[in-house]
Amino acid sequence: MRRISRITVAGAATASLALALAACGGTSSDNASSESQGDKGLAIAYDVGGKGDQSFNDAAYAGLEQAKKEFGYETADIEPTEGETDADKTQRLSSLAKQGYNPVIGVGYAYAAAVKEAAAKYPDTTFGIVDDATIEADNVADLVFSEEQASYLAGVAAAKSTKTNTVGFVGGVDIPLIHKFQAGFEQGVKDTNPKVTVLSQYLTQTAEEGGFSSPDKGKTAAEGQIEKKADVVYAAAGLSGQGVIEAAAANEVWAIGVDSDQYQQEALAKYKDSILTSAMKDVAKAVYNLAKSVEDGSPATGIVKGDLKTGEVGLSDSNPAFKDDADLQKAVEAAKEKIISGEIEVKSS
Repeated sequence: MRRISRITVAGAATASLALALAACGGTSSDNASSESQGDKGLAIAYDVGGKGDQSFNDAAYAGLEQAKKEFGYETADIEPTEGETDADKTQRLSSLAKQGYNPVIGVGYAYAAAVKEAAAKYPDTTFGIVDDATIEADNVADLVFSEEQASYLAGVAAAKSTKTNTVGFVGGVDIPLIHKFQAGFEQGVKDTNPKVTVLSQYLTQTAEEGGFSSPDKGKTAAEGQIEKKADVVYAAAGLSGQGVIEAAAANEVWAIGVDSDQYQQEALAKYKDSILTSAMKDVAKAVYNLAKSVEDGSPATGIVKGDLKTGEVGLSDSNPAFKDDADLQKAVEAAKEKIISGEIEVKSS
């Protein structure tokens, strides 16, 4: 166990202030030493959209909260800044490691360069990165998921639920990670009903253009697909997905959420009856598990993958409209079993 006691609320506030100052301040002290100071717990640095996206980042925060509650240690979570560079991300992660946080997790593929550099600088700290499998280091865990498998099930649900034989996919940014969501969704739709047309659109070419952080862009894209008769729209777009869900609710069609069970998200409560299901990946579990491995003295490293077989991706069934549809449930469950057995091989691009 870590050699610290539970911190008080006042102490947590002080630590958060100090951390914020360190993350935004100069680099001279970080360059002076690569030895961590103290023995703190899990720290996460958010991806674009930050905490409150009701999706990817919030799932990571849920994992942090679980670790904090169970292990009784000090944690930290840091927001991104607009227009930040890889150097800014590296400084943020290095600051967390220097202050003694362990593990330190970059939430999102955009942290790849920063995690690689910070991990080399702080070899005694365990680093994690969500959604990237390119870093080979003794102290880095690549936390990745078979998003295409959950998206396939979302495609099955969409094909079983459409009345117009037209469904939509809205991707936040045109990158390989989101291609996995699109590929799985389209395959699931076509395998279930070849007569269904899938309308696919990406909001931006780069994250810097706001593809993951612009609900207005998501809303406009969804409205365009709905005008073309799409009556089920699946969004893999981070915070921008909220706009897709809003458009679906306004037009009385189905939305399919992503990453978290968006039917259960408080900020989306007024739209929840329009959220048929969500293609989930258990970022919270992955974040917590890495923290637990460090706490247990056997830090996880290398590629750590979650899929249908491990239960770390899947579909939510919180909406009674989904849960009570026996035909839909049967189709989704059959597809799930075939994917796990290998009878169905889901494409990732």
